[in-house]
This record gives sequence, structure tokens and C-alpha cells, in this order.
Amino acid sequence: MVSAGIVGAKATGLGVWRTVRERTFVIACMFATLFALFALVVLFYGIVRDGWGALSWDFITNFPSRRAAKAGIYSALVGTLWLMGLTTVVTVPLGVGAAVYLEEFAPKNRLTAFIQLNISNLAGVPSIVYGLLGLTIFVRGLQLERSLAAGALTLSLLILPVVITAAQEALRAVPRAYREASLAIGATTWETVRDHVLPQAVPSIITGIILGLSRAIGETAPLITIGAFAFVTFLPSGPMDKFTALPIQIFDWASRPQAAFHELAAGGILVLMAVLLLFNSLAIGLRLYAERKIIRL
Repeated sequence: MVSAGIVGAKATGLGVWRTVRERTFVIACMFATLFALFALVVLFYGIVRDGWGALSWDFITNFPSRRAAKAGIYSALVGTLWLMGLTTVVTVPLGVGAAVYLEEFAPKNRLTAFIQLNISNLAGVPSIVYGLLGLTIFVRGLQLERSLAAGALTLSLLILPVVITAAQEALRAVPRAYREASLAIGATTWETVRDHVLPQAVPSIITGIILGLSRAIGETAPLITIGAFAFVTFLPSGPMDKFTALPIQIFDWASRPQAAFHELAAGGILVLMAVLLLFNSLAIGLRLYAERKIIRL
């Protein structure tokens, strides 16, 4: 009886200790989340406070100027739209195609394992490294100069590992039964992937594309490295034209000593956030449409 009582007391004490540890962990997680949200709110408040007064139609439609009162972001905004459009055109087929091949067609051997390991590692490489790579290959090697094409290809290199990894995870999440059932009725591997696996994975693939483009749209270091212009008073009309982008324009204004340009930089950040939300909203709409289409099927 005494031994049973001791064992029961120990079990009770262990249960209490586990409960305390669990509650402590939950509280620590909540504190970390609240602290991150507080920092985000403070940062956003500071940007809105400093930049709201700079927002106007003239600010959107004017070209950059050496006088803060006349400066605008028109060329940078158009350059960003061009850059994101070209980056999407390059990244989506390459990223999704690479993911489909590695996940559905490539043999499982040491080579593919090595490639997979490097793709995962490349997702964590600093963006300045991709800028140097873009400078060496696209600007100097392929003689694209400081063009939109060079900038888009550099940003595509930056986000390809993210898109490939996300697309592979989406393909893995599709139940194996879909593949087996399709192959059992005589479909080829490509027909199985095209008609059954990819449609099921599209919503998650779009999520990965959103994450990649959200990173690319705010990158400054790669664009500075390949030589994007900070002062452009014309609009690009094609992929081979010179360009600027909102992150470059914001960096240029923020680096100046005058307070008026700092306000313009804050206003540029607000516009950049609005463009990012617009892109994300369009992508989320496509994802929801794909999910509804899957449900109907």
C-alpha cells in the first residue's frame, strides 16, 4: 500500500510538472506572437504617419525629381509592374516544371537527391549572392545590360528554389490513390500528372508562387547589384529597356539627408505594400477558384 501510494504521488507530481511545462510553453508562444504583432503595428504606424501626407495623385503620376515637392514614383511603379510580370512569366513554368519532373518523373538516385539538397539550400542564400550571379551571367555574360530582362531573370533565380520546393510539397500532398487509379485504367504517367495530380496541387502551388513573388517585389540588393537606375524619367516599353523599381526608388530617397525625401520614401513604401496586396489578392482569387473547381470535380 505504501509503495502504491508513493508511485501514485510520483505520477501525480509528474502530471503536474507536465501541465506546468505545457502552459509555460503556450504562454511563451503567445508572448512571442504578441511581441511580433506589436513590433509590426509600431512599424506600420510609423510608416503611415510619415508617408500618408506624401500620398497624392501627383505623387503617383509624377516622375522622380531632385525637388521633393515635385518628385513622384511613376517610373518606379511602372518598372515594378513590368519586373513582376516578367518574373512571373519566367518563374512559374520553370519552377512548376522542375517540381513536376523531380517529383513525378526523375529517378530516385544520388543525383536527384543531390539536386534536391541544393535546391533546399539555395532557398536560404542571401539575395546579394543572386545579384552577383545575375551581374555575371545576364548583364555581362549574355550582354543584357541593365535591362528589365536582366532584373527579371535575376529575381527569378532568387525565388525559383521557393517555388520549386512549394510545388513539390503540393504534389506530394496529392494522395497516391489518384495516380494508381489513373494508371490502372491505362493512362500514361504524363496524362496522370496533367489531368489528375496537377489540378489537385494547383491551390498549394499558387500559395508557393505568392510567397516567392512577395519576396521578389521588395528585394533591393539584387537590383542594385545588376545596376538598376535610381533616377529614371521615362517609362520602359519593352524587356530590354533600362528601368527602376519601387525598392530602388525608396532606397534612394531614404538615403538622402532631407526630411522631405524621407516622407516620400515612407509614401513609396505604402504604395509598394498596396501593389503587393494587389498581387496577393489576385493570386488568392486564383487559388480559391482552383479550390472550388476541385470541389466540383
